[in-house]
Amino acid sequence: MLLLGAFFTYSCTSPVQKTVDKKATWETLSLYTNLVKIQGKSILFGHQDDTSYGIGWTGESGQSDVKKVTGDYPAVYGWDLGHIETGSPQNIDNVPFEQMRSHIIEAYERGGVNTLSWHVQNPFTGGSSWDVSSKEVVKSILPDGEKHALFLEWLDHVAAFIASLKTGNGTAVPVLFRPYHEHTGNWFWWGRELCEKDDYLALWHFTVTYLRDKKDLHNILYVYSPDFVTGEQEYFDRYPGDEFVDILGLDLYHRGAEDSAGKFISDVNKIMEFLSRYAAAHKKAFVFSETGLEQIPMNKWFTEVLYKAVAPYKPAYVLLWRNAYDRPEHFFVPYPAHPATDDFIKFKNLPDILFGNDLPNLYK
Repeated sequence: MLLLGAFFTYSCTSPVQKTVDKKATWETLSLYTNLVKIQGKSILFGHQDDTSYGIGWTGESGQSDVKKVTGDYPAVYGWDLGHIETGSPQNIDNVPFEQMRSHIIEAYERGGVNTLSWHVQNPFTGGSSWDVSSKEVVKSILPDGEKHALFLEWLDHVAAFIASLKTGNGTAVPVLFRPYHEHTGNWFWWGRELCEKDDYLALWHFTVTYLRDKKDLHNILYVYSPDFVTGEQEYFDRYPGDEFVDILGLDLYHRGAEDSAGKFISDVNKIMEFLSRYAAAHKKAFVFSETGLEQIPMNKWFTEVLYKAVAPYKPAYVLLWRNAYDRPEHFFVPYPAHPATDDFIKFKNLPDILFGNDLPNLYK
């Protein structure tokens, strides 16, 4: 409990950090200020789609694989907006958007943090995010591009959803928006070899400006999250600029198992070192925006791999990917009876790892 007491001193009576949006709501500014204060000291734990579904269940109120194992909800909740652009009633992972809205508001009222990714379909070909058959996609959706009008409609769907995230008293729920992620790879249509650098930057700038200034949304923090990079120069090669990014992220999975654990730890340490340094110099937050080891074949992965990867520099949060209810081999957090449950509980109880009940008030 001493840790909790210490963390409540981080809650601010007046937000001090500057965000991309000069009209950001009080709650959004407060969240950002507190994330900056927490990083380097403790790490919030997050999980994708945590309360929407898990191993052996879906759509059951109050459920959570994390809670089933640890007795507590995560501190950070990840959600994906993929398919909202087409007007679909459910997202890319079959989560109804009405349900997602309720879960986001519940997470906020629980004191948690909500982050949104967007596996947006390919507006040029009609394919998925992973349709990399054309190098003209990004250029086609910029102003004067042949698909620009369509893309505006898609952004309007995103904006309408974010605008609808309000509590019963009308408070706009702050969200961390992480568009066009992992662009250093080439598996999405916005990837590095699928578009010109200037076009990627123009897309990012246009998206932020449109949501902030045209759609008048002031409850968004913008997260930039490349995949693996060899160094600082590569990470910032397509950086949209401090005036368009609030939070520096990293998406990097541990692929393999024990034989690749050392490299994973080393790679994360190396990247987190320069992210923490840049964040301190530029008054930004930095996070481990997406990670995990699928199926968790190492029983002590949480304490002997993940913790060693994040502990030296302590990003504001680390978010593990989802536990798919319809793909039993696709999970990243232990469920009851999984061999890694004891280690996951041990990880949760580390003094610098924060789950839901450990949180200070991040919104004031």
